[in-house]
Amino acid sequence: MEPLRRVRAAFDDRTLVVYQAYPVEIAEAALSAGTFVAPFRRERMTWIKPSFRWMMYRSGWAGKAGQERVLAVRIDREGFEWALAHACLSHHDRERHASAAQWKNSLRQSPVRIQWDPERSTRLGALPHRAIQVGLTGEAVGRYVDRWITGLDDVTERAHRVHALVREGRLAEADALIPAERPYPLPEAIADRIGATG
Repeated sequence: MEPLRRVRAAFDDRTLVVYQAYPVEIAEAALSAGTFVAPFRRERMTWIKPSFRWMMYRSGWAGKAGQERVLAVRIDREGFEWALAHACLSHHDRERHASAAQWKNSLRQSPVRIQWDPERSTRLGALPHRAIQVGLTGEAVGRYVDRWITGLDDVTERAHRVHALVREGRLAEADALIPAERPYPLPEAIADRIGATG
């Protein structure tokens, strides 16, 4: 049985992959610079997602307005874990906050938000376990853009190929094109902070 809330990602000893979807102008500028530059706006919260399928669900297979280009962003694992260690859940969790007021105070002070949303199947149906979304703001955005990113790849065409195979009912072939995501080994204190259960 898959744990309810577990971080799964494509990763190696030093880095892991997260996904973001953007309009063409932001994606092109980022690919040219090797990180996010204008017209990307650091003042806005930016959400990173280690789940390829969840990104496909969110972007409509890179078909929604303003999400026409999907980028695979390789980031430093130390940076990712810094984000989780400085995160606050986007909802009140009685096990982690004594009161709603305490949670709201943590939310105001934290540069990182955590959401657990239903993971998606290859057909993008909701699964019973959750995928993590990490929202970066303030200091965390600066660290992400200036320190953590080690490379970006445009995976829009892959998204379109996978979608075409799904429409044709060729799920095994579609799955073969989706990057393998495995359980990410979180330090216990970080797992507790973000409400991970496996």
